[in-house]
Amino acid sequence: MKVCVIGAGIAGLCAAWHLADDGHEVVVLDREDGPGLGTSRANGGQLSYSYVAPLAAPGVPRKGLGWMLDAEAPLRLRPQMDPRLWRWLLGFLRAARPENFEAGTRAMLRLAYHSRDVLAEMMAGERLDFSYRRNGKLVVFRDAEELRGAAAVVALQAKEGARQQVLDARECLELEPALAAMGGELAGGVFTPEEAVGDSLAFCLALKNALARRSRVQFLFGREVTGLRLAGGAVEAAETTGGLVDADAFVLSSGIGAMKLAEPLGLRLPLYPLKGYSLTVPTRSSDCPPEISITDAHHKTVYALLEGATAEREGRLRVAGMVDLVGFGTRLSEDRVALLQRQAVEAFPAGGDWSRADPWAGLRPATPDWKPILGESGIGRLWLHLGHGGLGFTIGCGTGHLLAAMIAGREPAIPVGPYRLPRRAA
Repeated sequence: MKVCVIGAGIAGLCAAWHLADDGHEVVVLDREDGPGLGTSRANGGQLSYSYVAPLAAPGVPRKGLGWMLDAEAPLRLRPQMDPRLWRWLLGFLRAARPENFEAGTRAMLRLAYHSRDVLAEMMAGERLDFSYRRNGKLVVFRDAEELRGAAAVVALQAKEGARQQVLDARECLELEPALAAMGGELAGGVFTPEEAVGDSLAFCLALKNALARRSRVQFLFGREVTGLRLAGGAVEAAETTGGLVDADAFVLSSGIGAMKLAEPLGLRLPLYPLKGYSLTVPTRSSDCPPEISITDAHHKTVYALLEGATAEREGRLRVAGMVDLVGFGTRLSEDRVALLQRQAVEAFPAGGDWSRADPWAGLRPATPDWKPILGESGIGRLWLHLGHGGLGFTIGCGTGHLLAAMIAGREPAIPVGPYRLPRRAA
């Protein structure tokens, strides 16, 4: 059948990939002039399959109250008269209960490991150039109590197949010498050797180029979807700035922008934008960026070396962090960018040419419990592939694979109950 995928970020392209594999005719719509130019453009670059535990962890709501009074906190909340925000925050509080956190962690680990396997199959079947490198990930802690809490999560995740090591400060420095500037503050860390890194925008371009070579896949860029036309309780066409696009099925995979398409249909999606920031920093052969992907647990900041520098060309270090609940705008906040850069320079003073850091901001389409939304919408012919939060790069291949199976009526590779919309209510 003909399937229309709305959104050409990582999530939408992964859905298109697996739908095309099933033999469907696929048309992909996006308002931008090319793939991956929204939230997928400059994310943290880490493929962190063992670090998908929900943001709503026990203790986080209590910490959040203190963060609200701290201008340099990793999380910033701007209270607004928006019922969508308050519904989301209530859901976040429920998700932070210990029993919900543990169940959510298990569900997300199963999904992440499935996604890792699916990406391996995709890469085995087609050449995809996106600076992919399996370099491992080290999460470093400056607080001994936080390190003990992380060790408890390591024990929980080991039951789901995660292979991780808890290291002391000396072992962290031996593993990644670039941490020397913060060495005196380190309590220890958690190392996961199987994690990887990649360029998310390059991944989107690689997927698009591979799909474009298939005769039954079409891309319509510069086509903003302004509405979904219903007939008899089912979607019959997408209304776009370039006219109507009809199909036998529609996949809503446009991130936070999906809310404005869903709400006129009476579909209330449990999403809210978590604004995040990144810096892309040129590195020279004389610089000393971290070779292993690093997460600074204290500042909630990630560091991923997308490419190493050589004598002939520069490399790139991606730095990403911050969670701002401040509405739907994507304007760069100068104070947040300055804070991110200052903290990065303090952590890795020789990490790159900080004077040429390129800032970016994007909106992570997050659910309160951090799980994506997959499957039927309750409206005929409309399928949901949403809510990947800050994990689209990590779980997108897997969710696209699961969605294609659901549309085809096949048994999905893993149970999809935790990701269906009814758990939250439309």
